[in-house]
Order: sequence, then C-alpha cells, then structure tokens
Amino acid sequence: MSTLAQRAAQGRAILLAGVFINLLLAVVKMAAGWFGHSDALIADGLESTLDVLSSALIWLALKYAARPPDSEHPYGHGKMESLAGVGGALILLAAGAMVALNSLREIFHGAPDRPVPAIFTLGVLFFVVVVKEVLFRITNARNREVESRALESDAWHHRSDALTSLAAAIGILIALIGGPRLVSADDWAALFSCGIIALNGLRMLRGSLGELLDEQAPHETIQKIMTCAQAVPGVKNVEKCRVRKSGLTLLADLHVRVRGDVTVSAGHRISHLVKDALMEGGYHLSDVTVHIEPAEEPAIAGA
Repeated sequence: MSTLAQRAAQGRAILLAGVFINLLLAVVKMAAGWFGHSDALIADGLESTLDVLSSALIWLALKYAARPPDSEHPYGHGKMESLAGVGGALILLAAGAMVALNSLREIFHGAPDRPVPAIFTLGVLFFVVVVKEVLFRITNARNREVESRALESDAWHHRSDALTSLAAAIGILIALIGGPRLVSADDWAALFSCGIIALNGLRMLRGSLGELLDEQAPHETIQKIMTCAQAVPGVKNVEKCRVRKSGLTLLADLHVRVRGDVTVSAGHRISHLVKDALMEGGYHLSDVTVHIEPAEEPAIAGA
C-alpha cells in the first residue's frame, strides 16, 4: 500500500469510529432531552445527527481523494478532500444556525410554565463533553499525521459538540439552582455556544476554500523545500517556489538556477536529481515540476 493510501486509510478509520460514536450519542442525547425536559439537550442531539452525516460524507470524500491519477485527472483526485472540508464547514454552520433558531424560539415564545430540566441530564451532558473532547484530541492528532483539511473539519465538529454540551450543562445547572424563573438559561447557554460553532465553521470554510483556490503552502514548508533543492549538486540557487495542496499531498513548482554553460543533458539530469530529492524528502509531495534557468549568461566565443 502506498504512503498516500495508508494516510487516507488512517483518516477513514478514525472517521468511521466517529460515525458510530456520534450516532450513539445522538440517540442518548435526544432521548435524555425528551424525558428530562431539556431543549438544549435535544438540540445538541440533533447537532450530533448532523455530525453523523458530515463524518460519513468526509469518509466518502477521503476514499475518492485517494484514487490515483488517471487520463482525465492527471493531478489526481485530491481536491475532493478540500471540497469535503467546505461541505463539513457548511454543515457545521448549518448546525449552529439550527441550534440558534431553536434557542431563540424557546427564549421568546417558549411556554412560561415549562418544567425545569431533570438533574440526570447534567450527568448525560458531562459524559458527552468528555467523550467528544477525547474524540477531538484523537482526531486532531491523526489529522496532524494525515494533514487532511476534511479530517480537521471533523475534529472541530467534535470540539464544537463538546462546547455546546458544556454550555447546555451550565444552562441546566443555572435552571436547577434558580428554578422555573431561570428555566430559559438552558436556551441562553445553547445560544451562546452557537457563536463558538460559527467561528469554528468560518475558520474551516476559509481554510478549505483556500486549498480549492490553490493557496500557497505555509512559509515553513516552502523554505524546507527550497533548502532541500538547493542542496542538490549542480544547483546554484532556487527561486519562485510555489507549492499548493491537493488533498493529502502537495504539488510543487520551482525554478532552479544552474551554471549557464552546462549542457541541456546536464541541466536535465540536475532537474531529475532535484525532483528525486524532494519526492523522497518526506514532504508529502505527489509531483514536482522543475524549471532550469542559467545562474549567469554563458560567455560567447569571440566576444
């Protein structure tokens, strides 16, 4: 199995685990919210249901993105991974909007005599917070290995779910202490968490759109690639290094200066040495385009 296929498989494995855990938590939260009279817990359960859909879509996208290049897609299918990141971010924003609308409806139009949430809902929520934070940390750690924008999106889904559950727990605790007159604290807490969800969703959306628009890779990555290329024998210096992300891999395009009097054959050999060094350098590059340019103009005989 290739390195790309291995990284994609690792990402899909953690996503699949998240799908089953989110499905279980969604059922538990909605059932506890229904029997425990907590609108925030029901809304939280609906948000987890969207997480199931989001994780499943990202799983499919990672599977598609791992396909090798073909005649119709010579650069591979990696953009599908970034597109899944956009979809995940939009689902996250939709979930936040749904929770916000439900909270506003209950705050301004909810029944004034609705019951205070049951105390057992606190235990359910604190359990959810722990599970979702652990999922966030595991998924985010795997994302640092795989370097997937879609997987990062899924990790932040877990963190957002943990935050909404924590906010709901705080709101329920206030309602339990204050009694019926503070029962709306449950909804105010859910509304507050929507702001956090929106910020995370917008951050993820910006990053994924940047990849789709071929945004330049981080400066540190560019410097490492240029340093590696410049260490190849025959290379005088490197300039105009452009690197863009395509799924789980990077595509590099750089200009390499060599002595002006080298032959075409020698220049061609140097370009292959540069490409080989970069492809084997551990930078997750799937392709490198090397342009050879003279470091100085060769002397003209008889001039």
